Amino acid sequence: MYKYISASILAVLFLSCSEKTKILPIMGERTLVEKTVDGKKIIDTAFHKIGNFNFKNQAGKDITEKSVDGKVYIVDFFFTACPSICPKVKSQMLRVYNKYRKTDDFLILSYTIDPKRDTVGRLAWYANKMNIQAGNWHFLTGKYEKLTQMAAEYLLSAQEDPGAPGGFDHSGHIALIDRKRQIRGFYDGTDPEKVDLLIEDIAILLKEK
Repeated sequence: MYKYISASILAVLFLSCSEKTKILPIMGERTLVEKTVDGKKIIDTAFHKIGNFNFKNQAGKDITEKSVDGKVYIVDFFFTACPSICPKVKSQMLRVYNKYRKTDDFLILSYTIDPKRDTVGRLAWYANKMNIQAGNWHFLTGKYEKLTQMAAEYLLSAQEDPGAPGGFDHSGHIALIDRKRQIRGFYDGTDPEKVDLLIEDIAILLKEK
């Protein structure tokens, strides 16, 4: 995953009004596109953007790209029977949830990678155990192939692996997505200090127009 991060950092800091203001990079592959502006053809840069999607949340509601339109959101991949890193990541994500749970233009999407067991009902039980409201934090399920495709869209790893704890190999990282569905950061969800940084960076994106 880190090869994507190192290859796609465009800028980190710039000076404005005599003080440093942090700019978050846009992650992922870039392509050059030709477009017409004021009758002239110019070459512009097109950044990686999360594609369209449709999954069910813990309330049985369809969550699509329209659900995150104009919002800042974070993403992780997990499964409810995970015996390794998932509990650590979820405990840290609870900190983010509690910080921004009343922020209308912020969401959390947690995609299961074990849809056979993680049904809508199972996710509802899991969310209830964590005291999570569906309006701000969506636990999503769907077809396995679609879920792994989404992991690739977010540049995160998630796949079946009989040799991994619980039968699935997945990243413990959390992805931060901006209002344009562009990836703006990756954070180790098992590290409280990295999640502190995530909380700060969410505030930056919420102010970004």
